[in-house]
Amino acid sequence: MCASGPMNERMDVSEPASISTGIAQRYASAVYEIAKDGKKVKALETDLEGLSDALTKSDDFRSLINSPIYTREQQSTAIAAIAKKMKLSPTMTNTLKLMAAKRRLFVLPQLVQTLRDTIAEDKGEIAAEVTSAKALTKAQADKLAKSLKASTGKTVTLNQMVDETLIGGLIVKVGSKMIDTSIRSKLASLQNAMKEVG
Repeated sequence: MCASGPMNERMDVSEPASISTGIAQRYASAVYEIAKDGKKVKALETDLEGLSDALTKSDDFRSLINSPIYTREQQSTAIAAIAKKMKLSPTMTNTLKLMAAKRRLFVLPQLVQTLRDTIAEDKGEIAAEVTSAKALTKAQADKLAKSLKASTGKTVTLNQMVDETLIGGLIVKVGSKMIDTSIRSKLASLQNAMKEVG
């Protein structure tokens, strides 16, 4: 009996990420097909901007989609009200309601990312994940996008996130490449170097 304990724990830790990604991909491909067929991809992009913003800035919104204390009905009612207030497209609104009914709202961050990647790929663009200690100004974001376009040769869409623990600098991921200029990373390197000296 004891031997199966750690094995189960290990599976519990690693499984959710791949399960979430799989669920998100299924919803994303369905939503994208509906939007594309109805020539509503532009509206979908607007929805994604709003949802991404809410996921970044609202603790209440993140709590609503992740907390198991809310019932299906509470999640459905709340998500319908949020979708109406955000003026989300009918396609996205119905998708979110379905996700709430099936207790799948926790995959929303992956859904947003997958849809963004799908749209970018369809347009011949690439998406870059940019994490900064504080939100980039429009001028900073434009400069970064221009710089990334010069190095990749493609139009780059920035998906921005804020992580105050970085202290300063940026972490930029484009495909499999990652550039980490955060102060947190530099401090960690310095700390490691000091350990080696001592």
